[in-house]
Amino acid sequence: MSNYVVGLTGGIGSGKTAASDFLASLGIDIVDADVVAREVVEPGSPCLTAIAEHFGERVIDAQGQLNRRALRDIVFNDNRAKEWLNQLLHPAIRARLLAQLQQADSPYVVLVAPLLLENQLQRYCNRVLVIDVPEALQLERTMQRDNSEQQQVEAIMASQLTREQRLQRADDIVHNDADLTHLQQQLTALDKRYRQLAKGS
Repeated sequence: MSNYVVGLTGGIGSGKTAASDFLASLGIDIVDADVVAREVVEPGSPCLTAIAEHFGERVIDAQGQLNRRALRDIVFNDNRAKEWLNQLLHPAIRARLLAQLQQADSPYVVLVAPLLLENQLQRYCNRVLVIDVPEALQLERTMQRDNSEQQQVEAIMASQLTREQRLQRADDIVHNDADLTHLQQQLTALDKRYRQLAKGS
């Protein structure tokens, strides 16, 4: 088991996936909260059954999968519904994240979570690594990537910690405002450092 955990986070469009993919190419195990969040609501899962019972069949598509858009539309306008959903999903996601962290056997393990700090997941981490980009670039990249409206992206950004709050709580910061090579150079240096820290932990 890797007993040294690096929490990787950053705002939407900051380049978390590019960063974690590169660390994975260096032989580091990645535990991704977004992937786990999808796994806990797969067809046949207790969470999906509970969601269908609570919100009705309109949140299940023809293939028996969760209709994310329908569910998002419901909880976006209803705080009680959102609270119910969070109380169901957060413990299930957390349990699976912790199990995957324990199974990791690379020199250290990276926990990738967009809401790492908002959901207090940093308590399971030895260090917090923030991928940082200026907000204007965040907006531009996300709109291009997801083909989203500016208003929609701004609403997501507003629901996350501000850039300043995130940077204040970071142990390490990688600046992703240039090309991929620049990002990878910074991560290569951090990878060496994390391997050393993990040996001493």
